[in-house]
Amino acid sequence: MIVRDASPNDAAAIAAIYAHHVLHGTATFDTEPLPVESWRQKILEIRSRGWPIIVSEQDGAVTGYAYATQFRDRPAYAATCENSIYVAPDVLGGGIGTALLSALVERASQRGFEQVIAVIGGGEPASVALHAKLGFVHAGRMRGVGRKFGRLLDTVYMQRTLPGGAAA
Repeated sequence: MIVRDASPNDAAAIAAIYAHHVLHGTATFDTEPLPVESWRQKILEIRSRGWPIIVSEQDGAVTGYAYATQFRDRPAYAATCENSIYVAPDVLGGGIGTALLSALVERASQRGFEQVIAVIGGGEPASVALHAKLGFVHAGRMRGVGRKFGRLLDTVYMQRTLPGGAAA
């Protein structure tokens, strides 16, 4: 497996991975998959801002992706990012999430971010465990803020200080 910077050519693979999670999971509160062109534009926008967007690849196939964007658009948040990470359903549990999130944290730090926030839709236990494994700590829970598949869902916030960042 390799982890590399994403390119617009990865948009279809990323769209397919995300579509699965939209249609079958609660990690995202989107209810309709995003079109490939939306992903192509998102990749270009993230890259144009100098923020990291990466993919994992095995045998030439994209198996997951992750990116970091500024947490909120107000200037005071410039050194704080939010991460997103999704792994293809057929390779879940194989260490891809750990490899992606580790690489993303390193790249986010290199690009000047000092804090990274995970906003975990549905409080997904696997995502909470992955983030905890990589040094994220619980930062809060918003109860009953989403509804998907007929279920009322929480959002869990986790946070990690990046190298060079002030302790949270």
